[in-house]
Amino acid sequence: MFRKMRRFKQQISENECKKVLREQTRGVLSVIGDGGYPYGIPLNHYYDEKDNKIYFHGAKEGHKIDAIKRCNKVCYTVFDTGYRNEGEWALNVKSVVVFGRIKLIENEEKAIEICRNLCYKFTDDEEYIEREINKYLQNVQCLEIEIEHITGKLVNES
Repeated sequence: MFRKMRRFKQQISENECKKVLREQTRGVLSVIGDGGYPYGIPLNHYYDEKDNKIYFHGAKEGHKIDAIKRCNKVCYTVFDTGYRNEGEWALNVKSVVVFGRIKLIENEEKAIEICRNLCYKFTDDEEYIEREINKYLQNVQCLEIEIEHITGKLVNES
């Protein structure tokens, strides 16, 4: 169902893909938007390696939510900050593309867990995290991608 990577020599392993998901904080969620146009939204994410799912939070309504309710097939793209080999100007970047099905999280306990784990990617200030969750949880919609296919590659920008 999913295509094999054309430039397979640049392909990175599934473990390397998961490392990028685990370590990076942001990516672009792509959905089928209004009128069939692609709609890509930059989001913060949390990757749970234990259940192999990606989690997000956002507003309870809007273009993204409407699109997800129409079609739950999504693509999520993440790339790392890259590195340069000594003496070279070109950046080497690992990028990961995830295909899967997204769903809205309705369980409040699960939403709190997701929000907390998202916060931990940025801070370990428990007081701040609790204050934010208590203040904003009622306005937050958490989302979960069940991964169906993951692929990644190392690209040299030269």
